[in-house]
Amino acid sequence: METVFRYTLTLLITIVAGFQAVQVVSRYVFETPLMGLEEMALIPTMWLYILGAVNASRENTQIRANVLEVFLKTDRARRWLAVVSETISLIISGWLTWWAWDYFKYARRVWKESPTLYIPTIVYESALFLGLAVMTLYVGWYLLKHLQALLAGGEAHRVDTIPEPVEVTEFELLREQQKGEKFHG
Repeated sequence: METVFRYTLTLLITIVAGFQAVQVVSRYVFETPLMGLEEMALIPTMWLYILGAVNASRENTQIRANVLEVFLKTDRARRWLAVVSETISLIISGWLTWWAWDYFKYARRVWKESPTLYIPTIVYESALFLGLAVMTLYVGWYLLKHLQALLAGGEAHRVDTIPEPVEVTEFELLREQQKGEKFHG
């Protein structure tokens, strides 16, 4: 699945960049903008955004603010936090998917077309519903994984040390090196 996303996202970003390059050259070099190029670029751009979000859900690499984890001392407490977090995410994702479904039904019923090239807008409007539906499935999958980890339990040992970032270690080494140079210099 990773290779599918890698190649699909690479192809989409290449197409979007190619459309932009053609538009810049035609507009500023030949001083003639290509009509409808923005409409054509909207399709891969929308799918790129949505599939990128789906890929982040698949990899479970969305941007998170894990501030509470710092204050939790046991693995069990962190598992509970993950379950609560994923439950809230599932509720919100399900709600957004429901709204996207309503919009998809509206877009299908109205069947709008782009103004210049008459491309059916459902080609890119459907990306929102499909992407949110898949993201909701991934959130549900990760919620099940966290619930399994919580129920499997194991020993809830204390976690007193938070690993330091590499930058802190490098800074301490530089500081010690500078101290050594002052005494030996």
